[in-house]
Amino acid sequence: MNLNRRTTLLGLGALSLTACGGGALGPRTTADAGGLPADLRPVRNAAYDSWVASFRDRAAGQGVSSSTLNAGFRGAGYLPGVVRRDRNQTEFTRTLEDYLAIAASDERVSKGRAAFERHRSTLAAVEARYGVPAEIVTAVWGLESFYGERRGSVPVVSSTSTLAFDGRRGAFFEKQLVAALKILQSGDTTAQNLKGSWAGAMGHTQFIPTSYQAFAVDFDGDGRRDIWSDNPADSLASTAAYLSRNGWAKGVKWGGEVGNGAPAGSVIQPQPGGPQFAVTRNFRVIKRYNNSDSYAIGVGHLADRIAGGGPIRASFPPDKYGLTKDDRVRLQQRLTARGFDTDGTDGVIGPKSRKAITAYQSSIGLPETGDPSPELLRSLG
Repeated sequence: MNLNRRTTLLGLGALSLTACGGGALGPRTTADAGGLPADLRPVRNAAYDSWVASFRDRAAGQGVSSSTLNAGFRGAGYLPGVVRRDRNQTEFTRTLEDYLAIAASDERVSKGRAAFERHRSTLAAVEARYGVPAEIVTAVWGLESFYGERRGSVPVVSSTSTLAFDGRRGAFFEKQLVAALKILQSGDTTAQNLKGSWAGAMGHTQFIPTSYQAFAVDFDGDGRRDIWSDNPADSLASTAAYLSRNGWAKGVKWGGEVGNGAPAGSVIQPQPGGPQFAVTRNFRVIKRYNNSDSYAIGVGHLADRIAGGGPIRASFPPDKYGLTKDDRVRLQQRLTARGFDTDGTDGVIGPKSRKAITAYQSSIGLPETGDPSPELLRSLG
């Protein structure tokens, strides 16, 4: 998700779709695999060190002990890649069609159904306690971290202190840093395990530290609110607790596609010429997690698919290049067959598809625009 678009208490980002840092709808990174790129490892920075020294007094004034500060900052440091990512966020918009192609892809649906079955008893208990449907909780999990596969491995004290020091959103990230240190002080996790996205979102469902303090719960009864564990129970329950405390109405659907079993509710059409959706108050509750119509439809639709529902029935109009989704899929297939790998054939023209288009255009002497077109598709045979 783009961090500037996330306006809620939980994550910071939106349409990469994750809650901060590249997350579940974005591409896999070396950080997702457990390693860290060189620019996400601490480097010496005298000005940062001076800032940390001054911060220690402010943190102590807010109840953070010297032992916690010592433990939290042991091995922590300035991460240049965090600042680079924060400053280079691109404001862009995806169509709802593209968003849903990623959010409710065949892979995400199949993995969601498998995760639902694997954790059925936990999810049922979470639903019984908080009144939020198990499939909704599972869908949030799927969008935020691909069912726990992409939780992030950047030390949170390093990332939040770097962003607080950098100053663009200094006050906000200093609050996150203090909250992260208080998480350590409470004993919910260790400094070694306190990791997340490059912007500090943590765990299976990507809570920022202040939201963790406000909403996280110890569901498995081990005395810790452990959203970092491979066991997702506390994360799933914390997500349900968040939605419940933000007004989730038990027994009310989020909404649905008009003409496809949608409940009565306000009708919206996020993409001109595309499907219409009737949405309820619970749709607005999902937006408290991420203030985006596309995100809330993505969660609701993915939840419906996980529960056995089918795809969107209504068609979407051609894109601004005059191509339908089927056209875009054919374009990707034909480029890949010619040796210009698009890294998938989902009909979403992202950076890798544009790179492949550019390479193909260069190979046949066309201007290297990276833009798809009907003419380009025809040239591929």
